[in-house]
Amino acid sequence: MKILLQIISQLNRQLSWFKVTKIALLAGISGAGKDTIKKQLLKSPEFRDIVSHTTRAPRTNNGCAEQDGIDYHFIDSQTAENMLQNNEFIEAKFVHGTVYGTSVAELKLAHDQNRVAITDIDVQGVEEYERLAPDSIAIFIVPPNSQTWIERLKKRYATEEDFQAEWPKRHASAIKELAYALEVPYYHVIINDNLERAIRVTEEIILRGDVFKRQDDEARLVARNLLNDIINL
Repeated sequence: MKILLQIISQLNRQLSWFKVTKIALLAGISGAGKDTIKKQLLKSPEFRDIVSHTTRAPRTNNGCAEQDGIDYHFIDSQTAENMLQNNEFIEAKFVHGTVYGTSVAELKLAHDQNRVAITDIDVQGVEEYERLAPDSIAIFIVPPNSQTWIERLKKRYATEEDFQAEWPKRHASAIKELAYALEVPYYHVIINDNLERAIRVTEEIILRGDVFKRQDDEARLVARNLLNDIINL
């Protein structure tokens, strides 16, 4: 079955509420800590999680099975195709044979509750949001150094063999995503060297609005050095 994926720009023009909904997008290389930071921010009433839809099967992370409606809305391919045809997605993409998308209904709930819509998303999804909602606040989270990054990644795998099997893909993906994030102007970069500080700084950036400061330039320099180190691993 062919699934037609597109940015629903014509839908966006019709949704006046969407343009005034505050949206925070957390991206970052795998193992940087974006999911942990998001979960901590969601403890505040200021934020509402945007649960994406996906056609992939639920996974088990750190011994915990993903839950429908919490981690993702798990749907089949036919449902995804129907939602696309009915303009029920704000954005959608096809990644490695899997559909990922953000529904109109999820963002409408955040708007109606007057809360910041927050989601963790890949760089491709952030790029789509920047086209649709350029006032979105995009934050790219990175570990402080390559050694810390590898240590965090390894905790996700039961054995060293499992880690080594996935390492080439993780390594290549991290280089690609971090290099792209440093090329575009819209990312605030957060160095997750201390979780409490990273959460605080992320919240400050989101609540103050999309204003760049000297600290953003300094964080980008750290991230560029990290990219060079990861390339040389």
